[in-house]
Amino acid sequence: MSRPYAVVLFGATGFTGSLVAEHLARRVPQGVAWAIAGRNLDKLRQVQRRLADSGVDTERIGLVVADSSDPAALREMAQQARVVASTVGPFAEVGEPLVQACVLAGTDYCDITGEPNFWKRAIGHYHRPPCACVPPRASRYPWTAS
Repeated sequence: MSRPYAVVLFGATGFTGSLVAEHLARRVPQGVAWAIAGRNLDKLRQVQRRLADSGVDTERIGLVVADSSDPAALREMAQQARVVASTVGPFAEVGEPLVQACVLAGTDYCDITGEPNFWKRAIGHYHRPPCACVPPRASRYPWTAS
């Protein structure tokens, strides 16, 4: 299945998500399409404008509207990406539906959680080879590591 985005950043309108969006905007190589995602299209456009104002070519940055309480939207988002990176928490409360969507779509998943109860539960429920519930390999996405 062809996917339009290498990475979708879920939660790009929050504080941490906006920092990750700035990092990706500087690191994702030209020619690689990626997207920012969140609940509110207007806020996503604001993030995209801030990136453009800082000199980033935003033509290759897509916008994806999805809410952590909408499993169908999470599945659709996961199907559009090779990797979904999430900054949406608290993960113990809202994270599992996205992990499940990524596993079902065969999409790599990573997040910023520091919540051991969440990752233990996610790994316990979803880590069965082949599994998307593992961090993307740095050699596959070298621009994510620095």
